[in-house]
Amino acid sequence: MQSIKRFIPASFVVLWATGFIGARYAMPWAEPFTFLAIRFVLAAILLAALTVALGSRRATRAEALHATTAGVLMHGVYLGAVFWAIHRGMPAGFSALIVGLQPLITAVLAGKFLGEAILPRHWAGLAVGLVGVVIVLWPKLGAIGGGATAATLTASLVSVLGMSAGTIWQKRFASGGDLVAATMWQYVGGSALMILGSLAFETRTITLNGELIFAMAWLVLVLSIGAIFLLMVMIRDGEMSKVASLFYLVPAVTAVIAWVLFGEQLNLLQIVGMAIATLGVGLATAGQARAKEELKN
Repeated sequence: MQSIKRFIPASFVVLWATGFIGARYAMPWAEPFTFLAIRFVLAAILLAALTVALGSRRATRAEALHATTAGVLMHGVYLGAVFWAIHRGMPAGFSALIVGLQPLITAVLAGKFLGEAILPRHWAGLAVGLVGVVIVLWPKLGAIGGGATAATLTASLVSVLGMSAGTIWQKRFASGGDLVAATMWQYVGGSALMILGSLAFETRTITLNGELIFAMAWLVLVLSIGAIFLLMVMIRDGEMSKVASLFYLVPAVTAVIAWVLFGEQLNLLQIVGMAIATLGVGLATAGQARAKEELKN
């Protein structure tokens, strides 16, 4: 089991990075809150069926409430704000750069609310990782344009805070129960928020075609179930500052996927940025035993 767990971080980064594929195909054909509401409802239904098939332990009322709260923050606030900002014209690269602040914010919150000791080496790793993310995304930041308004910038910042707060909440209050049941309740929370957003702000118009169906299937199965399960395992078993640092690798992997699938530019500067981001993650995720030894010294 331990040998399998070693592959979880890399698998999570690759799966999470593919999320841009679904977003790229879906956004022309559905409004963001409506699309996410459908996605989260489908994920919740599939997970409910899975809990029955696996005979999973039912969540207690407290576990369900905490998982639902984490889902509102991690899925509803985070993805809802990101999709809304991009739908309103925020350049994806600039949005990704703001979201790149998440590991640093999570580390601060983990120190305050989880009592995690973050060593100077780990802070250095988080800073180096952020530099790498900036370099990887630099070619996409040339023309910010009119999409970077006060509203879209605020939405991007809200998304970062939502994901950071959601993962901290999950770690502190909702990591002890059954993972399948907890994840199902997360999507109940996320879907409730997106349904309210769709009813309040959107026309709920959908153009049903192959691209939208592919995007929905990919995001439900690969992201909402596959990648999120891996994230929940890492949150349960690891320190939040170290788990969050893995998000620094997502822009680099996304750039490689875009280069392979869509022929997007991948230059030497970006490759250097990938190496720097990887170095930062390596520093930020240094072994716990070594960290404890340094604290003693």
